[in-house]
Amino acid sequence: MGKIVVLDGYTENPGDLSWHALGQLGELTVYERTTEHLLIERMQGADYVYTNKVCISRAALEACPTIKFIGVLATGFNMVDLAAAKEKGITVTNIPTYGTNSVAQFVFALLLEICHHVAHHSQAVRAGRWMQSQDWCFWDYPLIELADKTLGLWGFGRIGQATAKIAESFGMHVLAYDGNPQAMDKRLARQVNLDELLAKSDVLSLHMPLTPETDGILNAETIARMKNDVIIINTARGGLINERDMRAALDGGKVAWYAADTTRVEPILADNPLLGAEHCIITPHIAWAPKESRQRLMSTAVDNLRQFLAGKPINVVNS
Repeated sequence: MGKIVVLDGYTENPGDLSWHALGQLGELTVYERTTEHLLIERMQGADYVYTNKVCISRAALEACPTIKFIGVLATGFNMVDLAAAKEKGITVTNIPTYGTNSVAQFVFALLLEICHHVAHHSQAVRAGRWMQSQDWCFWDYPLIELADKTLGLWGFGRIGQATAKIAESFGMHVLAYDGNPQAMDKRLARQVNLDELLAKSDVLSLHMPLTPETDGILNAETIARMKNDVIIINTARGGLINERDMRAALDGGKVAWYAADTTRVEPILADNPLLGAEHCIITPHIAWAPKESRQRLMSTAVDNLRQFLAGKPINVVNS
């Protein structure tokens, strides 16, 4: 049996899942985290390597000639030098879909927090403010009903479509813009061009990949084309946003709320301009992380290696 090494297994499995099925396929070593200076040492002699966010460079691959397979424990695979892996005959796989439902659900976790500020009002009750109130109820923020509001989806892949289904149950009108309009399911949303999406959305939710073309695509120019008091939700990639422009739009009142589960640099840096912004919610990249979602990821990761060993590789990203 070959040697399997998981470089950074803690995020995928902090202890509530089992590596047993993967261990059935080879001699398994799981490291919770791997720093750059330990990378080559830990990959030495390995046949099959799994990484979540640890970068595997050409130099690392050249130093570890036994590697035959790299499994990325995520959908994105930019942490692996794909060209070098292909040159060396190394198969690289990813997990193409596992968190569709959990991420779509999280879009509405963020949006409903903006609509009702549940945590804030619960804390206010615990602080005694309801007991001291002259009225039978109170609220500190404007409360928002979603019915008849327009949700714009920028990107309409699996997660965008799942988000559209939830929005429909709230009575929202759903618009969608996607760079590949032929792939759109027109039963779930009305297809529009980008200008109409920006102009008509009360809530804009981002669901496109980060590419050189989409890097910083939400910026001062695109924000200016939106409604005043627009709510923007980002569960996609932090790099889609020009964070300084977003801070300016929040400070100026153009954007009513910005809620994001991701930032350009992760973990977030102390000088991120959004940290000091009012009407801004930032969560630490957890939309993908419910146990059910991570179990699907684990199952696919095991199946990727099992199919590779059977000579029928699946989910290959460097073919």
